[in-house]
Amino acid sequence: MRLARAHIWQVPRLAAILWAFTRETPWLPRARSRGADLWVLATVVRRGWVRVAHVRGRVAGFLVRDGSRIHALYVAPRTRGQGVGRALLAEAKAAEALDLWVLVANAPARGFYIAQGFVEATYAKGGGNDEGLPDILMIWRERKAA
Repeated sequence: MRLARAHIWQVPRLAAILWAFTRETPWLPRARSRGADLWVLATVVRRGWVRVAHVRGRVAGFLVRDGSRIHALYVAPRTRGQGVGRALLAEAKAAEALDLWVLVANAPARGFYIAQGFVEATYAKGGGNDEGLPDILMIWRERKAA
């Protein structure tokens, strides 16, 4: 596996990974049009916020991060359970602290983040997310040796 900065020509692949998740998640309302998704992905790639994981020469997952805030982490269905998400998150942990919002209904993601050392800090009714669904702020802090 190789991690690298995303390039603008990879936006269609990033969108395909995102859309695979939304297709397989029936409880998740569609928050944006596909065109809007492409625009948002192109914007964050241009800002340098996106890291991709390559498996066998193909983008298998991506993480969107601005400073300490993780905005998105998605892994292609065929490569889930192979350490792609853990590798992207481990690289992001070069920061001393990270935080992210996860939807309450996304139990697999919540479990994944807890297993990676995040803790649930704050619950919200969803006014700040695109879907308008209840969410949880999760935080991770680097543990310094005593």
